[in-house]
Amino acid sequence: MNNSSLWIVLHRMRTPILVLIVTYTISIIGLLLIDGVDANGKPYHMSIFDAFYIVTYTATTIGYGELPYEFTYAQRIWMSMSIYATVLGWFYSIGALITLLQDKLLLSQIAEARFIKQVKNINKTFIIVLGYNHITSQIIKKANKEGVRTVVIEKEENKVNELFLENFTPHVPCLLGDIYDPNALKKAGINRTNCKAVVSLFKNDSLNLRAAMSARLLNPNVTLAVKSTTGIHTQDLKDLGVEIVENPFEIITEQIEMLLKNPYLLVIQRWLYDVSSLTTSIKTLPKGKFIVCGFGRMGKILYDMAKRNQIDMTFIELNKKALRGVSSEIRKHIIVGSADEKEVLIEAGIKQASVVIAATDDDTLNLAILTIAKKINPNIITIARENEIVDLSIFENAGIDHIFLPSLVLVRKTINALIAPYSNKFLESLRTEYDNNFAKDLIKRITTKIGTNPLTFGRNIIKEKCFAIASAIEEGNIVKLNIFQKSRKNRDMINKIIPLILIRGEERYIMPSWDMELRINDKILFAADEEAKEDVLWISENLYEFYYVYYGKERNYLTKFFKGFK
Repeated sequence: MNNSSLWIVLHRMRTPILVLIVTYTISIIGLLLIDGVDANGKPYHMSIFDAFYIVTYTATTIGYGELPYEFTYAQRIWMSMSIYATVLGWFYSIGALITLLQDKLLLSQIAEARFIKQVKNINKTFIIVLGYNHITSQIIKKANKEGVRTVVIEKEENKVNELFLENFTPHVPCLLGDIYDPNALKKAGINRTNCKAVVSLFKNDSLNLRAAMSARLLNPNVTLAVKSTTGIHTQDLKDLGVEIVENPFEIITEQIEMLLKNPYLLVIQRWLYDVSSLTTSIKTLPKGKFIVCGFGRMGKILYDMAKRNQIDMTFIELNKKALRGVSSEIRKHIIVGSADEKEVLIEAGIKQASVVIAATDDDTLNLAILTIAKKINPNIITIARENEIVDLSIFENAGIDHIFLPSLVLVRKTINALIAPYSNKFLESLRTEYDNNFAKDLIKRITTKIGTNPLTFGRNIIKEKCFAIASAIEEGNIVKLNIFQKSRKNRDMINKIIPLILIRGEERYIMPSWDMELRINDKILFAADEEAKEDVLWISENLYEFYYVYYGKERNYLTKFFKGFK
């Protein structure tokens, strides 16, 4: 039976309904058989309607009197017995109904049916988020801000209630179920054409891999964004064809390397991730001695970065189990001991060190390490790994130079890859092809032209996104990038806008020329103020606005709009 909640109601209420039917039937038959007396003293028998009507109002203890004539003693005796029988039947049925309405299975089926209906009613692009916590909560907020709907699958009821209390706008449908259950993913709409991606960011890499496999088998075309903290699982995910594999420790290490080599690129990255403005100052890292407290999953990645940049790096690790499988080459740089002990830090060379990184999974220990290190070497640059988002204010007030929160780093990178892929590709190109001076000049150009914290947005030259421009290009008209530079109020005015990257197939054009000719399926990332962004949206989609900006005069009709428009 497709409607499970209806089946549960019918199954659980079957006996109470039968009890009511039997008691009503016996009461009605008795009234039909017992002789009555009419107003003239002649005997009569009730009609079936009269009998049903009398039993109905007496069984519910309403009582309208004796109808249609005054009852005989025999009828009154029968009615007395019928009242007790039917009232008891009603008590039993109402009790069963109340019990049914508190039944967890029924409530879950009703909630599931409501969830499926809500998902079917989503007409916009949406993503499926597996699991609800403070990390995925940030993803939901950012997605809602960008106009992308979210659907959540969560197996813990208390977290489902937390999501409900968050009161997201627009509403976020949430299904109580196992995240790797294929049926749950189907109910969440994984096979729908407007399902853009599935996000799985659990701490357990095996769980993420299992969820990714289920999602990939159900829909080979959906984008997957999955967390992985080990090389083995990362390779497994890539073999599975997962497009976005995020390792928070690799991201943090990458940002530390930026502080060494390209700090202005980190400024741009944080601006694109909506963390800070383009004028935010960053304390760069010198190429001196580094001391890392805690090896763990992040140690090998940091060591590879240090080796790549010819940095002397020493690790302090108390847990010998964390060093299993570590190569002899790396073991030479590891001291076994507690990093919050002064003697151990001195042995590691804290007095001569330029940077100390507290990278354990214990926030209290990290704070203690940095406090002791600062007392021994007041000039040392401090970097902290913060594990719990609730401790953020404590770390910020501790005077630490750089704070890296893996969960927030993961959120920002994932959101950017899913919702703003153009900016992600822009950052990749800057990191691999351009140096620190280029990033510095780019920041100066953007802040001079637009301001310290401009908006970023993308445009895809296809009819679904840019109807007016795509239509003009398909008609054979030459449309250049500078069409986006003009104001729709006065085409001779230039808006505050800069194209950051134009993506054409596999080719990427950083800071493309305004004279570049647009083609179908070009993808462009802009930095602009609010007014320029609004103009770009109108010019892209509205034929009238596009015609004015392109041709310099108003157009009053749309018939054969682009014919001869060369």
